Amino acid sequence: MDCYKEFAHIYDELINSDIDYKKWAMQILKVCDELNIDRKDYLDIACGTGNITGELAPEFNNIWAVDLSYEMLTEAETKLRAKGNKINFVCQDICELNLNRKFDLITCCLDSTNYILESDNLKSYFLCVFNHLKDEGIFIFDINSYYKLTSILGNNTYNYDDENVTYIWQNCLDEDIVDMYLTFFVKQGELYKRFDEEHSERAYRHEEIKKFLCETGFEIIKIMNNYEDKVIEDITERLVYVVRKGC
Repeated sequence: MDCYKEFAHIYDELINSDIDYKKWAMQILKVCDELNIDRKDYLDIACGTGNITGELAPEFNNIWAVDLSYEMLTEAETKLRAKGNKINFVCQDICELNLNRKFDLITCCLDSTNYILESDNLKSYFLCVFNHLKDEGIFIFDINSYYKLTSILGNNTYNYDDENVTYIWQNCLDEDIVDMYLTFFVKQGELYKRFDEEHSERAYRHEEIKKFLCETGFEIIKIMNNYEDKVIEDITERLVYVVRKGC
């Protein structure tokens, strides 16, 4: 899959206006307080350009951030270190995570879990996270809901156009997998540079996620509606799982 390469350099410009990272971080910290989680060791996996990492970093002593994309990590490191954050950046596959450390809090935000397409890899991912948590540590992750991926994104086409960036986003839904084909035109001087990326996300039902979490040994503490304490509905678009590792 060819994704988050050149896209990494314009990611924040396109995504940040739609996501309230500060609000998400405040909700995550609220959960940590409710569950008496130490603010010592924090790991953000599939960290992207480090938006959640940066919001939570000042609250913890030791911060690690992992992503599979060198380009996204480069953007994150440049941005966060310029702000004075001391963060350990590592390029790894989250399904094969191996840091030889344990953490009080691990997060995986902005539907990165949906990028794991195979059940065996999802199991490996949950097990890797489990093994990197301290006893009673928590894992907070979100997914695009089954409803959102199959009924909203599904077989649809979107476009975006402003002075500097234009893109066309075409989706194809096949057996719970949404393949996304994106074509970008980015202004460089008087010309526009074109590049293409392909992304795929799997639509998971709650029953599947619950099964794999329980098999791994996680306790599901609660499920939030888009980082808010609201009732989960059939049309909820983002499910946020708070799970804990038992002793």
